[in-house]
Amino acid sequence: MLDPVNILLVTVLSSIMSLAILGSLRPARIPGVSRWIGAYVVASVALVLTGMQRWGTPALTILASNTLLAIAVTRVLEGCREFFGLRARAPLARAGCGVVAIGIAWWYWAQPSLAARVALVSAFHASIYAVIAWMALRYRPPGRPVYSYRFVTVSAGLGAFAHGLRGITYGSGMIEQSTLLVATPLNVIWLALGILVLPSLSIGMVLLAHDRMAERLEHLANRDELTGALTRRAFVAHAGAMIEAARMKGTPVVLAILDIDHFKAVNDHFGHAAGDRALAHFGRVVATGVRETDLFGRLGGEEFALLFPAMTREDAVMCLDGLRVAALAVRRGDDTPLQARDQRDQSAPHAGLTFSAGVDVLQDGDTLASVMARADAALYEAKTRGRDRVVTAQSAH
Repeated sequence: MLDPVNILLVTVLSSIMSLAILGSLRPARIPGVSRWIGAYVVASVALVLTGMQRWGTPALTILASNTLLAIAVTRVLEGCREFFGLRARAPLARAGCGVVAIGIAWWYWAQPSLAARVALVSAFHASIYAVIAWMALRYRPPGRPVYSYRFVTVSAGLGAFAHGLRGITYGSGMIEQSTLLVATPLNVIWLALGILVLPSLSIGMVLLAHDRMAERLEHLANRDELTGALTRRAFVAHAGAMIEAARMKGTPVVLAILDIDHFKAVNDHFGHAAGDRALAHFGRVVATGVRETDLFGRLGGEEFALLFPAMTREDAVMCLDGLRVAALAVRRGDDTPLQARDQRDQSAPHAGLTFSAGVDVLQDGDTLASVMARADAALYEAKTRGRDRVVTAQSAH
């Protein structure tokens, strides 16, 4: 029959392999990875101590090993909390580690009971794994592939189930034995299910880290670094999908083309670094002035596009006028470069940013290109009328 010590040895080797993989991801500074690495270092030490129960002192092989293993799964939990953007520290779990240490000491030296020790440790581990499973299910970022998050949910869920059932069987007296590492069939099964959760979770941690790295790469590929707007390619792709969805729902869609006024003068008079700051300022103004459902993209240079789903043309014009006011305002300490005006050159920009915009609503039979063309024509009309204004395609005609 398979020796429980061999199971522990395989688990230690798996933990070491997990450390090597997670360590390679540490330079990416993914939240939670450092805590996961620390968890598997502690878990490896704990498992080695557990495997030495036949030769070592109980203070190390029973008390220290179980306490360290509780600390390890707590670190896994805290790493998951950090990964999902929550406060990393888990006070209840840390307090539970103390309860485990006290319970182990009590039921080994004061009132010896292996069943009570196993039930306590299993209950602690089951609760930690259940929380991890819930977090992976609850906090999966929208739009991300589900595989890695479901893998963690299933692995942690099975771990919670195995530890819970193991605690019930020992606590109810269904299994009677004096030491943990007895090679009975049922004991080997519970030991294997309980301990091998850590290697399975380590695979899940690696999958989560790789998904976060992929998300970062996709963000860099689809987002403009200065303004936070979608790149032209990403905007066209998302806008096309949103237009089709709006057609199916029968809701209106408004498109606006925006162009920062006198942007060439910004670069000529203040330098390209100042122009970059102006673009960043414009991006912040738009990001805080539109809805989360609106689509903001940079078409190139100082030209941008805004797509307003489920909004009328009149409301879109009001929103754009609000953005114009916000972009023009210059507060003390603002990092926009347009703090002064060159009086010798009337084309130099005013304090603050101004922009012109052309707006049109999606009509039956329209494509994204056709509505963009009409909005662009309205933008040209706004510039011929003196800039710093919003013109609809209807009023342009």
